[in-house]
Amino acid sequence: MTGVLPSWAETETRARIIDFVERVCGEGDGTVPAAERVAVFDNDGTLWTEKPMPTQLHYIVQQWAAAAAADPTLAERQPYAAAVNGDFAWLGGAVTKHYAGDDRDLKLMIGAILASTADMNVLDYEKSVAEFYRSAQHMTLGTPYRDAVYQPMVELLRYLEAHGFSCYIVSGGDRDFMRPITGEYYGIPPERVIGSAVGLSYDADSAEVRYGSTFDFMDDGPMKPVRIWSRIGRRPIFAAGNSNGDIEMLRYTQGSPDSLALLIHHDDDSGRGDAPYDAGAEIALAAASDHDFTVVSVCDDWSSVFVPQGAADTA
Repeated sequence: MTGVLPSWAETETRARIIDFVERVCGEGDGTVPAAERVAVFDNDGTLWTEKPMPTQLHYIVQQWAAAAAADPTLAERQPYAAAVNGDFAWLGGAVTKHYAGDDRDLKLMIGAILASTADMNVLDYEKSVAEFYRSAQHMTLGTPYRDAVYQPMVELLRYLEAHGFSCYIVSGGDRDFMRPITGEYYGIPPERVIGSAVGLSYDADSAEVRYGSTFDFMDDGPMKPVRIWSRIGRRPIFAAGNSNGDIEMLRYTQGSPDSLALLIHHDDDSGRGDAPYDAGAEIALAAASDHDFTVVSVCDDWSSVFVPQGAADTA
C-alpha cells in the first residue's frame, strides 16, 4: 500500500480522519497514549457488504434449507419457508424491521438459529463456517465473500494500526461466525471480535465447549457499549458504523475527550458496489448532524469500493 488512504477521495471527510489521527498521535497537548487508542468497527455494512442480506444469513439459509429437506414439516413455517422458497426479501426484511424496532420476525430467526446449533461443538461450528467461506459466492456480486470487503475500510484499519491503535470489531452479527475470517479479511484476530452469541457450556465427558439452546446476548444498540466495556475495559476514541444499531456505540465513543465517530452512508448508485440504501439507518442519518457524526459518503468519499478480486489487503 502506498500513500495515505489511497482508496479515499480527497474530501473533507478524509482530511478529518487524518487530522484526528495526527492530533491524537502527535506530541502536543491532545496526544492520547497508545494504550488508550482504541478503535471499534461494526462489520455488516461497515467493513463489508450486507445486502441483499447479511452474510451470516446466507450461511444460515443453507442450514435451514437442509433441515427442511430432512423434515418437510419445517417448510410450512418461517424462517424455514423463506429458506426453502428463496424468499430473501422476507429474510432481509426481518433485519430491517429489527433496526426499526420490530423484532417479531427476528425472534423467529433466532429460534431457528438456536435449533441449528444446539449441543454442537464450537470447533465443529468453526469448521462448518470456514467451509462456507471457502466455497460460497456473494448472492448478487457473484464473487467470493472476501472480495465483498470494502477496500477503503481495510486501508483505514491499517492506517490506524500504524499509528498505535488497537482495532476491534463490534457487531450485531454472531461472534463465532465472524472469527474464522476476520484475520484473513481484515487483519483482526479472533480475540478482538465482539459480537452476538449463543449460550455456551462445558461438557465434562467430551472435554469440549458446546452451544446451548438459549441466546446469550444480542450485541446491538445499547448492548454495544456494554460489551465494549466488558470485553475491552476502555472507552474507544474512534468508532465506525452504518446503522441505527450503531448509534449508541458512536455516542459512547464521543464520551472520550477527543474522538471521531464515522457513519457509513450507502448512497452510491454508480454500480461500483452496493446499490444505495437508507433502510435500517434512517434514525442514525437523521441524528448525524445533531451528534456530530462524520458521515462517510460511499459515492463521494470512496474512490473505489471493493478489494481487488482475490486480493484482500490485510498486510
